[in-house]
Amino acid sequence: MKPPNIIFLFSDQQRWDTCGCYGQPLNTTPNLDRMAKEGVLFENAFTCQPVCGPARACIQTGKYATEVECHTNHRMLPLNEKTIAHHLSKNGYDTAYIGKWHLASRGPHDGRDDFIIKPVPPERRGGYDFWLASDTLEFTSHSYDGHMFDTAGNKRQFPEGRYRVDAHTDWVLEYLASRTGDKPFFLFVSYIEPHHQNDHGHYEGPKGSKEMFKDFVVPADLVGTKGNWQEEYPDYLGCIHSLDENVGRIRDALKQRGLARNTLVIYTSDHGSHFCTRNSEYKRSCHEGCIRIPLIICGPGFTGGNCPDGLTSLIDLPPTILTAAGITPPATMRGHPLQELLSKQGRDWPEEVFLQISESQCGRAIRTRRWKYSVRAPDKSGSDPSSDVYVEDFLYDLAADPHERNNLVSDPGLSEIRQKLAQTLKRRMLEAGEDEPEIMRKPRAYPTDSGNA
Repeated sequence: MKPPNIIFLFSDQQRWDTCGCYGQPLNTTPNLDRMAKEGVLFENAFTCQPVCGPARACIQTGKYATEVECHTNHRMLPLNEKTIAHHLSKNGYDTAYIGKWHLASRGPHDGRDDFIIKPVPPERRGGYDFWLASDTLEFTSHSYDGHMFDTAGNKRQFPEGRYRVDAHTDWVLEYLASRTGDKPFFLFVSYIEPHHQNDHGHYEGPKGSKEMFKDFVVPADLVGTKGNWQEEYPDYLGCIHSLDENVGRIRDALKQRGLARNTLVIYTSDHGSHFCTRNSEYKRSCHEGCIRIPLIICGPGFTGGNCPDGLTSLIDLPPTILTAAGITPPATMRGHPLQELLSKQGRDWPEEVFLQISESQCGRAIRTRRWKYSVRAPDKSGSDPSSDVYVEDFLYDLAADPHERNNLVSDPGLSEIRQKLAQTLKRRMLEAGEDEPEIMRKPRAYPTDSGNA
């Protein structure tokens, strides 16, 4: 059987509940909703690291971010790491990357090897053959202007007046038009939307978004909170709607070129957004608005409109991609192929997802069907990769408190639950290549966390 083509569509900072198929009441995502009905919607999907660069490092390598020294933004993926592109190329695939990379720079204040606004050199491209990207796309473009760099390192400007998602997709369609069918291809499309525009400090949907989505229904975890969702959410939904329209363009192009039947399309995001309700920005916390993401897969092996409710993670996608291509995932990959969840083997599927949290803290968390349990290192900064000691930070009973308003971490009646969760967290840390830490109780009582930051 001919190996399938694989297209990975990756948004940035998208909550799961922005999609109709996940309960969004407005008509934001008709194309993704259709894709979910034809394929598989994973009901409980989560990031493994709620920060842009680290999440990307996990997806490219199948390892946790600390294992590849990319646990914060502005860290370079080591040159000796094998990515999904390397594995696929070795097995006969053409590989292509279009969009935001975020794995080739040390940061704006480090003069060494800074490719934030420069072309990423070939050796820093993770093994991809075709290249049309910027390391940090929000630094080389705005919603209606900017550029990426092609394989030769030349600037490719977005057409004047063209919304960034549309221009980005124009180039995706150019790539698809160049496929001859001689070899299967793997195309990674990394959009920047709906990520806020850093230098403007706002989410920037297409023109007219504020009016189109002004009558939005407030997500339940944001109701009664401060943050900035009142102003930003309509444009945020505008970004999502634009992404959805362009998912439709890509799938239509596949049909027109006779590629749809043998092409696997994966749609997901690196993390969500809590709109400054849990800390001073949008992510870097353990809360659902930040860590829960959409995950829809459609194509060979993923059909029938199934909706499994097993807990899944971004860390599961690298072995899923290789398995779909007929390649045995290497033992270094920490996740599990999602094909197992759809088969009888899914009976042994993990009962929790594991997260590393950085930049806002040096933290770790697990999320089970009922519980959210998070710890942070008391004497480490957010740039430290790990710690020997952590202190309990958050405990939520998601069955009784799905919107995480009541932090139970100091509830004396839940000490046995906390102990069990701490043991599970330690086990997951060991499985991720970390040393087993000490986890301590918070030395003083916590105030009730109402999410009113």
